[in-house]
Amino acid sequence: MTGSARALAALQGLAIGDALGMPTQLLSPDAIVERYGAIEGFRAAVHDHPIAAGLPAGSVTDDTEQALLLGRLLLETGGRVPAREWADRLAAWEDRMRARGSLDLLGPSTRAAIAAIRAGADPADAGRTGTTNGAAMRIAPVGIATGSRDLAALVDLVAEACRPTHDTGIAIAGAAAVAAAVSAGIDGADRAAATEVAIAAAELGERRGHWIAGASVAARIGWAVALTAHPDGAERLIALVGTSLATQESVPAAFGILALAGGDGWTACLAAANHGGDTDTIGAMAGAIAGATGSAWPAGAVQTVTTVNELDLEPLVGGLLALRAAA
Repeated sequence: MTGSARALAALQGLAIGDALGMPTQLLSPDAIVERYGAIEGFRAAVHDHPIAAGLPAGSVTDDTEQALLLGRLLLETGGRVPAREWADRLAAWEDRMRARGSLDLLGPSTRAAIAAIRAGADPADAGRTGTTNGAAMRIAPVGIATGSRDLAALVDLVAEACRPTHDTGIAIAGAAAVAAAVSAGIDGADRAAATEVAIAAAELGERRGHWIAGASVAARIGWAVALTAHPDGAERLIALVGTSLATQESVPAAFGILALAGGDGWTACLAAANHGGDTDTIGAMAGAIAGATGSAWPAGAVQTVTTVNELDLEPLVGGLLALRAAA
């Protein structure tokens, strides 16, 4: 696959992983089996789902919508993420979602930061306690717009995107890992090589933003991948790494699930959907990395998410790659 094809596959994979995980998000593995059996493709959410009730099969969630929101901001600003403007766009996005009757709104870190900004806080300082995975779930466009050979520059832009909502070493490290893996894949890396770049970027990201006590995202990515060598690797990922919305769990889980699948994105995203927890976000991150590192998506899956969500990804990808080329 060419770099441009990988970039497009990254956003397609983000949407596919998100949509596969949509009906199972927040559910336990046992509850998933009880309500759906095994997830083997796109499914509509059950009628009593706490967030996704009423969404048809193939629908994306906040992960994809906010990633596209960030991508469009990058294009309009020439590759920057101004804190005030980004915060305003996230707030306006939630207002639109609420007006549509959606319950899938801003995550806890972003919600707290936006509330603080609306109460008068400086957007450049509102994210000082944000540690959940909202920044990592939507960061893929930064990886498309920025090359991987200058990791410091890539992490600079990641930190800029994190500042108003997730300005902590934990969150920046998780977002840097996902962005770097996507970027390295577009530069030609396979899944294993991209993971090494991701770990290096996470180590840089851990030194940015405000310090919050917590495990090293970089170390946990390596640990998650190593766990997959065991015969019961999937069970160990769920039990030891975890699948919650904590960055230290969900980001390493995405890398581990992708390693367990041998780099195959469709297999990894199905696994994420069945493992419980923050299934849509883990699937979205794993899907973005898989697409960028050369995993091809079933044509029918691409058609489904494109049609159901009225996605037009090619112009956005083209614009982000132009930013990458101009850097």
